[in-house]
Amino acid sequence: PSATCKLWQSGHFLHWNRCQMLSVKGIKMTVGQEQQAGMKDKPVSEDLETHLARIETEALFQEQPETGNQYLEDTLLRSYLKTHLPPKVLEEVHQDLERFGNRLLTKIQPLSWECEQNPPVFQQYNAWGQRVDHIHTCSAWRRMKEISAEEGLIAEAYEKRYSNWSRLYQAVKLYLFSSSSGGFSCPLAMTDGAAKVIESLGTPGSLKNAFDRLTSRDPKKFWTSGQWMTERRGGSDVANGTETVARKQPDGTYRLYGFKWFTSAADSDMALTLARIADAEGQCTRGSRGLSLFFLRVRDEEGNLNSIQVQRLKDKLGTRQMATAELWLQGARAELISAEGRGVAAISNMLNITRIHNVIGAVASMRRMVSLSRDYAQKREAFGKLLKDHPLHMQTIARMEVQVRGAFLLLMEIVRLLGLAETNLASEQEQLLLRLLVPVAKLYTGKQASAVAVEAMESFGGQGYMEDTGLPVILRDTLVLSIWEGTTNILSLDVLRSLAKSQGQVMAVFLSTVQKKLELASGTEELSPAVQRTREAIGSLRQFMAAAGSEQALTMELAARDFSYSLARIYTG
Repeated sequence: PSATCKLWQSGHFLHWNRCQMLSVKGIKMTVGQEQQAGMKDKPVSEDLETHLARIETEALFQEQPETGNQYLEDTLLRSYLKTHLPPKVLEEVHQDLERFGNRLLTKIQPLSWECEQNPPVFQQYNAWGQRVDHIHTCSAWRRMKEISAEEGLIAEAYEKRYSNWSRLYQAVKLYLFSSSSGGFSCPLAMTDGAAKVIESLGTPGSLKNAFDRLTSRDPKKFWTSGQWMTERRGGSDVANGTETVARKQPDGTYRLYGFKWFTSAADSDMALTLARIADAEGQCTRGSRGLSLFFLRVRDEEGNLNSIQVQRLKDKLGTRQMATAELWLQGARAELISAEGRGVAAISNMLNITRIHNVIGAVASMRRMVSLSRDYAQKREAFGKLLKDHPLHMQTIARMEVQVRGAFLLLMEIVRLLGLAETNLASEQEQLLLRLLVPVAKLYTGKQASAVAVEAMESFGGQGYMEDTGLPVILRDTLVLSIWEGTTNILSLDVLRSLAKSQGQVMAVFLSTVQKKLELASGTEELSPAVQRTREAIGSLRQFMAAAGSEQALTMELAARDFSYSLARIYTG
């Protein structure tokens, strides 16, 4: 009856308005005369009806969710910084982050949407049939590169202005930037990783120019880097999947020959890549012992590709803003930067950094979705009251908020430890803990991000499914986080390796660190139920480890994922 009433009212309103419009035009006629006139004036009356119907339709709208200055609105972030940073550092950092938050809101977010709307385009040939292999990116994408340099999103970690807090400060800026970056967080992750590798090698003279450019604040000098590891056999098994061959030249450089099947940020200025050095007979050592690490420029000073052919751009589910390509290396000039056969060990620093960036992206996407959900709950009315006044809806948002807060604190713990390690202030125990927490956090937050994104999307109802709201973009882009830089299973096995390699030391440090945190928390009465639950979880973990110790390795491998999840949940708690 209600719907019928509304339809009748709508029809009556339309008829009444139509009569009024005709009356206004000075037309006085009966219904019969109106019908006859309608035959002659059909286009006019149809236009009127369409116009009036459109007015009614357009009156049914929902208010768009919005966020303000991301830094000022993130109470947990500000609380964390106030608690941990030295007062002098906090004062400087606070001012810069407030400024950056305003820039994100007013200048950078619009560029992000432009990057999504204008993905890269590959031009293989020019109008005259000459092969050019040019990847066209939009102006907003190129502007993101300039902004990254201006804001010191890589430089901040290497200038060490704030000693061991510099890495944490960089992570905070990247966390704020990520959801507004238009996908540019990905090349920044590899750029940071490349700078870390070069720094770990002692910044040899031949790489000083590259390091200076990777860490520059000057947009005209700033470089981004690729990380070319995946080949036709694909994935994480680089020891058996790498087929690229390096042939030494008389001048000491190398020429690389091979096919890189998945190269993210293919428009980068340089890349680090693995290859097998061929001996005088053209033979290569198989396995990880045959892999060496190389540095190469993607283009020369004239902008010509370095004996590289672009086969095609990847058609991806998400991260469409960024050019990911298949590349043929056909004698690309490169420089050996690791000891021969030590490529995997040399690039491990890069993987550590990119995995931390993965965590940053995961936490940032969760925070963005939950922030939008919270704002929408204060605007959207359903069943006679705002969503925020429906207890079940608020319970759902609260559960997502807990996930985000836990993931954020885990991220902060990792970058705090990394900052200590990079300034030689970390104890042996802290270094062991960092080694364990990086794969644990990467695998767990990667899963969290997509789950929270789906839940948050649902909180918008049908609007969450609409492409032009931008919400599906966030969801699509989160799905790569459990795949890139190692899938959940691969990283779970990495966790087991870290335990085995340290002969149990890593696990001992983990448990003792958790115990100390619980002792601090046990003095607060409101936390006693949570402390008890965490202690029970630790007890279950100890029982499993004791039982698994006498079992075959297969038992631990089958349990690796659940075991890693348990570590993540306990430490996050």
